[in-house]
This record gives sequence, structure tokens and C-alpha cells, in this order.
Amino acid sequence: MMTRPLHLDDVTPVRWGGQEAARFLLRGTETAGRFSLYEVSLPANEGSIVHTHEHMDETFFVLEGQITVRLGDEEFVLRPGTVLFCPRAIPHAFRNSGTTTSKILCVTTPGGIEDFFEELSDLMSGAAPPEWPRMRELAARHGIIAHPPATSSPGERT
Repeated sequence: MMTRPLHLDDVTPVRWGGQEAARFLLRGTETAGRFSLYEVSLPANEGSIVHTHEHMDETFFVLEGQITVRLGDEEFVLRPGTVLFCPRAIPHAFRNSGTTTSKILCVTTPGGIEDFFEELSDLMSGAAPPEWPRMRELAARHGIIAHPPATSSPGERT
């Protein structure tokens, strides 16, 4: 387990799909699998498609900007200082609904989500966007159900 201080600037961002990035401050391997803690930077109008974590809870805390989160049938606009808990098994999506880059601090329990994002970064690094079946298969390997883009809200990346 990690038992030393770590500064955000000492963490190399994991990027996928352009300027979206995460800096993993505490990985599952450093918390005995209990949780992962990471900062996500989202340019305006960027975010996730609708997805469901089968075995993981996710919590968002907005540091900068404005994030809109769809959680089940509800939609929430989160501003700096706002926290939202997204329980496992409930479909959700998030996007930067502001005009500047947003930053959110995320906690997932249990830990390990960083493995998904690192593989996603590799998959997205090709010359052409990956095909939907490859994206869905990657998500499934990590206990994530990636819902077809047609179920995503306007402005969400597909």
C-alpha cells in the first residue's frame, strides 16, 4: 500500500480521445484494492457515453467548471464543491456542460478502474477511432456495460 505523499504534478496523465485525461493519485494496487482516487480533466462538451459499472461505485467531486451527470432517469448539473455518488448497477454518463475545461476528483470502490483507462488510451491511440464492438468488449472485461451511443444524451462523446 502507498504510504507516502504524492503531488498531482508528479503524476503523468492517461489520455484518451483527445484532451480528456486522468491522473491516478491512488491506484487500486496502492490501496489493497479498496479504492482508486483520480483527477479527470474534461474539455468543454467532452465526457462519457452512458455506461453501468457492475461491481464498482463511482463518486464525483467537482473541482473546476460544470459537469452534467445523468444518473438513471435523473440529470444533475454539478458545479465546484458539489459531490455526487453513483452506485453500481445504475446507468450513468457525465459531460462537461460548461465552456472551459472542467476538473473532477473521482473515487471508485473497489479500486482498479485505472486499468480500464490505460487500455482505453491504448485502444484510442490508433489512426482511426475503434469500432464499437471493440470498445464494448474492453468495457465488459472491466465489469462495465457500455450502452450503445444512441442511448447517450446530446453532447456526449460516442
